[in-house]
This record gives sequence, structure tokens and C-alpha cells, in this order.
Amino acid sequence: MAHKPRKKYDEEFKRATVELADSSDRPDRAFEQELDLYDGAIRTWRREIIKHAKDAFPGNGNLPPSEDELRRLRRENEILRQEREILKKAVAIFSLPTKSGSDL
Repeated sequence: MAHKPRKKYDEEFKRATVELADSSDRPDRAFEQELDLYDGAIRTWRREIIKHAKDAFPGNGNLPPSEDELRRLRRENEILRQEREILKKAVAIFSLPTKSGSDL
């Protein structure tokens, strides 16, 4: 059995669908069938809106601000670790005793 390609819905559609479902007496499943959504779509979108409010549905490749900052800080931390290792090696190299030319 072939899978149907996954449909993508923008933030405006998701928010409007949840708002419509919340203001109606009809069950979520009726809206999902009418709009050809997957089972539980409205419930999932509603949870996302409750959990993240204005940062819900950031889109493909876009992280919520808190996760974006965390990723940036982890990258910065990795760069600082690499710089520290380079400095340790430099100190070790420059700390070696030097050969003077007076021994000749």
C-alpha cells in the first residue's frame, strides 16, 4: 500500500482550525474528516498552541527562540573548548627548553 504524501499546513491554517473547533459544538474528528486531516491533528495543534503560545509552529528548519539560543550557546561552548585546547598545546610547545647557540 502506497503512502500518501504528507500534507503541510501553515501556522494561520492551524490556528484558525483550532479556533473554529473550539468555538463549535462539533467534535474535533468531524473537522478532521471534513478538512481531510490526520486523526488527532486538531488535538496536537491545540496542545502546541497551549504549550508554546505565540512561538507555536515555527516552521521547517526554524527553532523556537529558546532552542535556537541553546544551539547557539552549545556551538559557542564547543568553539571555546577548541580554543582552550589550542592554547594548552601552544603553552606546552613554548615551555620546552630551548637550545642555545653557545653550546657549539
